[in-house]
Amino acid sequence: MLRSRLTSVPKTIKRNINTNVPALQKAVDPIQQLFLDKLREYKSKSVGGKLVDPSPEITKERESELEKLSIQYGGGPGVDMTQFPQFKFVDPPIETSVKK
Repeated sequence: MLRSRLTSVPKTIKRNINTNVPALQKAVDPIQQLFLDKLREYKSKSVGGKLVDPSPEITKERESELEKLSIQYGGGPGVDMTQFPQFKFVDPPIETSVKK
């Protein structure tokens, strides 16, 4: 039944379906399996977008770079750079007097 439905599908879609099937299965190559295991390990370690096993030098360098960016883009002490800026537009006063 599926084969009869696939006869009306273009060949490029058939080819893509056939090539994606091995990607969805478990890795057979031991190197690929090690790579996937390491990715899963890093994903579990990096909770909240933090660095994985940072050294003190890397942490210090990251903080200095964030401070430079904060100063460059208008941040400072007490400024939350994660919020969208609030704009306040004030209309200038309009003079209604007519000169003759």
